[in-house]
Formats: sequence, C-alpha cells, structure tokens
Amino acid sequence: MYNPTVARLTYRALLGRRRAAILFVLPALLIVISVAVRSFSSGADDQVTADLLGSFALATMVPLIGVIAGTGAIGPEIDDGSIVYLLAKPVKRSTIIVTKLIVAIAVTMAFSAIPTLIAGFILNGNGQQIAIAYTVAALVASIAYAAVFLLLGTITRHAVVFGLVYALVWEALFGNLVPGARTLSVQQWSLALAQRIGENGVISSDVGLPLAVTLLVGVTAVATWYAGQKLRTLKLAGEE
Repeated sequence: MYNPTVARLTYRALLGRRRAAILFVLPALLIVISVAVRSFSSGADDQVTADLLGSFALATMVPLIGVIAGTGAIGPEIDDGSIVYLLAKPVKRSTIIVTKLIVAIAVTMAFSAIPTLIAGFILNGNGQQIAIAYTVAALVASIAYAAVFLLLGTITRHAVVFGLVYALVWEALFGNLVPGARTLSVQQWSLALAQRIGENGVISSDVGLPLAVTLLVGVTAVATWYAGQKLRTLKLAGEE
C-alpha cells in the first residue's frame, strides 16, 4: 500500500520552493510569538501557554498546514492533468491514495507538531504537560486533516478554497463559538486527547475521549476510502 516512487514525487511537489515557503510561515510565526510572549512576561504562565497553543497552533496553524499538504498532495496533479501519467503506471489506485496520504500526514506533522512542541517549551517549559499534550493533539489532528483535505483534492478543483473555509470558518470560528458545532470539530476531538494528558484541568474539550477517538479513526478511514473510490472513477483515454 506504499509506493516509494509515488511518495518521492509527492514530497517533491509539496516541498518545492513556493509551497515550502508557505509551509514555514505559520510555524515561524508561532515560534516568534512564543518568544515575544515569554520575553515580555514575568514568568511561565500555564493558562497563557494553553490559550496560545490552543487558539493559534491547534485551531489555526494545524488545519491550514493540513489544507496545504492534503490538497497539494494530489489536487494540482488532477487540475493540470498530469495525474494520468501516474494512473497509467501499474500501481493500484488505492496504493496511490494511501501513499499520498502518508506523505501529507508526515508533512503536516512535521510543520505543525514540532513547532507546537518547541513553542510549548519556550512558553512554560512543558509545565502541566501542556507542551506534550498539544503536541499529541497536533499529531492526531494532522492525520484527520490530511485525510479530509486529500479527499477534497480528489473531488473538487476548488479544494483549497473549501479547505480554507473549513479551517478558518468552521474550525476557527464556529468550532470555538458555537457549542453544537464543536462536536463535529477535529480540533475538539484532538483536544480530548490533550485534556487527558494535561494536568489540573488547564486543557478542556467538549467531546469525550472515547467518542473523540472513534470520530478521528472513523473520519480518517472513510475519507481515505472515499478518496480511493473517487480516484478509481478517473478514466484514462482508451480505458474500458
């Protein structure tokens, strides 16, 4: 289910100069803000750390990087038609999807979870296990986001637009302000894991841990399966 050639091509597409520059912006901004906050504060503040990592890292940075990595793993190839050259190779289409998903997950994790960990240690030295908690949340959220946005890349030419709407409107706005919407938020599902790891109730989630794990696994599996189904409907010229 993993093809090294497909993976290499996908990494090359995602980490090209322009896209890599975009991927570095948000993590760099998070680190700069963390350094500034710690420099101007009298000491480590657990609540400030949780607020910054929750509102910026998990609610904004992780989904936006997921949009870039998930849609970029396959969307541009479908848009410009170059996907037909890959589909013409003797590689199962499910293998193509799984390989691209693995690459998208790896890129999302690298550009979101690592900066989150660094920022957490800068802000409060992992007091109350906040840095570790949000890093784990970023890791699991990266998996779900990559799967969802990879699916968007297979079903619409406007995947980036829809991905940004989901990330900025649903996750960052409704996911934080509307109680009912929080149950359907990847952010809240990942926060359930962070809540279990963090100490003294600094981190909270509106979704219970068993339900959160079920939804994370279910959404990732369904999105991956459906993306594979959609890729199978792409017919090559002369293909029966």
